[in-house]
Amino acid sequence: MLDGSTPKTGKIWKKVALEFTYDHHTMTHEFLVSPIGHHSAILGIKWLEEEQPDIDWSSRQLSFPIPHSTFAHIAQEKEADNDPLEGIPNQYHAFAKVFGEEEFNKLPPHRSYDIEIKLTEEGPLNSPLYSMTDAESVTLKQWLEDELKAGKICPSKSPISSPVVLNVVGSRSRDHTGEAGT
Repeated sequence: MLDGSTPKTGKIWKKVALEFTYDHHTMTHEFLVSPIGHHSAILGIKWLEEEQPDIDWSSRQLSFPIPHSTFAHIAQEKEADNDPLEGIPNQYHAFAKVFGEEEFNKLPPHRSYDIEIKLTEEGPLNSPLYSMTDAESVTLKQWLEDELKAGKICPSKSPISSPVVLNVVGSRSRDHTGEAGT
């Protein structure tokens, strides 16, 4: 029992797996069936730690909070653009799909003329330094993480890198040459 003693009213009868569904979330847990006196159920500490329910002791009800990852996902959702072609000349409307988010997140197929660039060990590595503000560094780091997760880029051990274009609305940014732009 809870104090470590054996049940006085009888031994454990069975182990059953019960499936619960709440807010489109399904879970299965195993429970031990035993006569436990005046109690309807006893929930174990391990289960309570795993599920982290909110407990209202006065009404004897459990509720399950929305996971933090769900909050983050909801916060990152974008509002639908009612007119995505607004401001785009009519002659380019036929190409709207090519520039849409869905196509943008796809990699092009491999071609028979893919080119491999082999680097040599000898020779100096000419790599200009590009200074960034803290905000630009954070933006770049987030973008790199997103691109890695999407499989569009892979980690590199190259001792040099290429310049990065950062477009920040309402401030100056650097273009692909490293020159200050607007």
